[in-house]
Amino acid sequence: MWSLAEANAYTAAGLWPTAGNAFPEYAIVAGGQLSVDPYVTSAIQYFTMDTLGNATDYGNLSVTVSNSTAFSSLTRAVFGVATGSPYQYEYISVASGGNTTYFGDMTISATARAGCSNSTRGLVGGGYLSGSGTNVIEYVTIASVGNGTDFGDLTVGRYNLEAIQSTTRAVFGGGSTGSYSNVMDYVTIGSTGNATDFGDLTTARQSLGSGSNSTRGLFAGGWLGSRSNVIEYITIASTGNGTDFGDLLAGNYESCGTANATRAFFMGGNTSGSGTNVIQYVTIASTGNAADFGDLTNSIVHGAGTSNAHGGIAA
Repeated sequence: MWSLAEANAYTAAGLWPTAGNAFPEYAIVAGGQLSVDPYVTSAIQYFTMDTLGNATDYGNLSVTVSNSTAFSSLTRAVFGVATGSPYQYEYISVASGGNTTYFGDMTISATARAGCSNSTRGLVGGGYLSGSGTNVIEYVTIASVGNGTDFGDLTVGRYNLEAIQSTTRAVFGGGSTGSYSNVMDYVTIGSTGNATDFGDLTTARQSLGSGSNSTRGLFAGGWLGSRSNVIEYITIASTGNGTDFGDLLAGNYESCGTANATRAFFMGGNTSGSGTNVIQYVTIASTGNAADFGDLTNSIVHGAGTSNAHGGIAA
């Protein structure tokens, strides 16, 4: 479902989907902490996922922020940001970029949450609230605007977790409960209700990167008292523990991730005590180590990543 403004934007850009004219696949990174003054950014940047290359400026969030979250449909990218009370959602049209527009309010004002979506619904789970991890999952309908609605609860309240998705399932992995967590739990995106145990990560850790196509989900890096370079994967339609996939270019935590049907990307993060601008990628259907893709416009940690071709959208 598209709004008239979105349809007009895609048509004007020559991107309205017709035979031989599919949507371009964009990875989007928003906000984050910088290594230099002003230290926190409102910048939104993007790159095209089927090539190699650097990111380009796309617009701005309404505030400078880190520890935010993001999810998207084919046409809209939505960001959960810590501004005002309660915290809020804001969005852009993927076709046109630009600065964000107010979408609605979160049900709780928590940071360090995990976002995911299919083509219809966006889910946000967990987060840091009043000194501890919360188990709250909430959702919005991406094509409309409005406030978050309660969805259910995670099996364990935690923050600095990550999430991956297929068209039907969302899986939340890792995080912190005050100690590092190896928990993975899942929900069916189209319904509401509490999460169910999925299995365990290979190592308990927080502040991971993640990405998925409609079949496989990947969790990468993280903090377990030191920086992890581990990439592991799960088969989303089943349940079970993570399996070793390969290694990041270096130990890394506080990166952000996303994917399309063939590639998963891990952007930025902390590799040596400060942020990096490196974008790295793997081919999801295989196993192996990450390769260099290009550079972000800035070195950032705690950015929010999403795409208009991730596993909740792409078959």
